[in-house]
Amino acid sequence: MGRIFEKRKHKMFARFDRMAKAFTRIGKDIAIAVKQAGPLPENNPKLRLAMQNAKGLNMPKDKVEAAIKRASSKEEKDFQEVTYEGYAPHGVPLMVECATDNPTRTVANVRLHFSKNGGAMGNSGSVAFLFERKGVFKFDPTKLNLDELELDLIDAGAEDIERNDEELVIYTKFTEFGHMLKFLESKGLEAKSSELHYIPTTTKELSEEQQDEVLKLVETLESDDDVQAVYHNLA
Repeated sequence: MGRIFEKRKHKMFARFDRMAKAFTRIGKDIAIAVKQAGPLPENNPKLRLAMQNAKGLNMPKDKVEAAIKRASSKEEKDFQEVTYEGYAPHGVPLMVECATDNPTRTVANVRLHFSKNGGAMGNSGSVAFLFERKGVFKFDPTKLNLDELELDLIDAGAEDIERNDEELVIYTKFTEFGHMLKFLESKGLEAKSSELHYIPTTTKELSEEQQDEVLKLVETLESDDDVQAVYHNLA
């Protein structure tokens, strides 16, 4: 009984950690958007997008409003968006997206995470060619009628559409991301998340033990406060 309770407690804390990390990531997205184009969503498409993604994560409205207010303050730090590249153990390429107020600190920490977990940080362009930058739009499948909208979605830039019982995912080319956003806004369709991701062009098969080594580095990077997302090509 005690062991079962410990497992449940571990899962609960892990879920809270993921939620806290997601809220922090959205908070930085909001800060960057406000610094770039102001605090009014109607005049700031990037802020509208961040607020929509916050809603998809069930981030409380008061937290979103507080993040906008903080970002509007002159005292709020400026965040820079930077991407680092490298290899995890067994030659698995990684793209590490960060939002930081101190790039010197961030690059040092990211390099340390790579070296302490059997990886190696690379130069700009060292692994980016193994990924494609794509728009990824995730929906509750019960809230989007694919039979009615599929042709319109393709006209709006949908390159691929995947559906299962839990999620409907639309992929676009990087250049069509804004076009799809405008189409969804015009139809009043709200995605759970609308983001640009690095999608691997090929995938790599590893043993379970080797995968664990790779994922240990990925999880370490993801736990860093400056890291927004980590992409890899594990199958």
